[in-house]
Order: sequence, then C-alpha cells, then structure tokens
Amino acid sequence: MRRTGTTRRGALTATGALALGAVLTGCGGDDEGAGGKRPARAATAKAEKALREKAVRDGALLLARYDLVAEAHPATAAGLEPLRAAVAEHGQALAPPRAKDDPKKGAPKGDEAPPAPAGPVSADPKAAVRELAAAERRRADGYGEALLAAGPELARLLASVAAAAAAHAYLLTELAEETAV
Repeated sequence: MRRTGTTRRGALTATGALALGAVLTGCGGDDEGAGGKRPARAATAKAEKALREKAVRDGALLLARYDLVAEAHPATAAGLEPLRAAVAEHGQALAPPRAKDDPKKGAPKGDEAPPAPAGPVSADPKAAVRELAAAERRRADGYGEALLAAGPELARLLASVAAAAAAHAYLLTELAEETAV
C-alpha cells in the first residue's frame, strides 16, 4: 500500500520548488518601461534596512528560544542543534550590509545580548518542540509577507530563508513526534 499524507521528501520538494519559484520571479528581465525610465523601487534603502534589522531581531529571539528548549529538555538538544545553527547563519546573511567607510556600521552589535523570548518553555518536551515549530512557521509567513516590500536581492534572500523556516517547521514537527515524554 502506498502511504498517504505528507512525507518528508514531499514537503522538502515543495519547499524547494517554492523557493526556486520565488527566486525565478525575482530574476525578471528589463526594469525599464516604455518611457526609458526605471519605475520607483517599492522599498527604499531605509525601508530595506528596517526589514533586515527586524529579521535579525526575530532571528535572535528564535535563537534564544532554541537555547531555552535545549536547556530545559537536554534530550532534544542534538536534534535542535543543526536547525539552530542554520537560524544563526540566516541572521548573519540577513544583517544589514556594512558601510564601506565604516566597518562597524551595519554590523550586528556583539556586546548586546539577544532579547529574551516571551513566555516560558513548556515542561513537556513534545510541546516545547511543537512551540518551536510554530515559531518557525510564523517566521516563514513573516518573511513571505516581507517579500512584497523588499528589493529583488533581499526578496530572493527572504524567500530562501522562508523556505528554510518552513522546512525547519516540518522537521521540528517530526522531531516532536519522535521525542519521548
């Protein structure tokens, strides 16, 4: 009998297809209109910087949440570590670019502690991992919405991170099912 429902391979394939579709739609041809002038960008440099800063803050909150769950439930730490490392890399990729004349400008501030996530971690390991999965889903949805206000380069990056967050949500859901109480 063939297994019905969503499989891990199917979910990852769909996520990859969505990310590829987002990348390809961002790779349009000529931006010049009939008048020879480029249309105004939807997002200014200031708005794009704000998008990046919000994404970095959200990522820091999620990293703190991963740390709290791993600390509260050590049995889940090994399964969470690769996903946590990917979230950390996404934060570095989304950080606003450094200005050429000031190497520290735009860089994440290393002396600032990440903000503490709201709410305590569930005492049940399965519930705690499910909460992480829900946070990853919200992150994927948020980046999907942010695509509309981002320039092409940032939109491609956000699409990629949103696809990764959706895959993380799926993998965390699977990890929650495998976690012993």
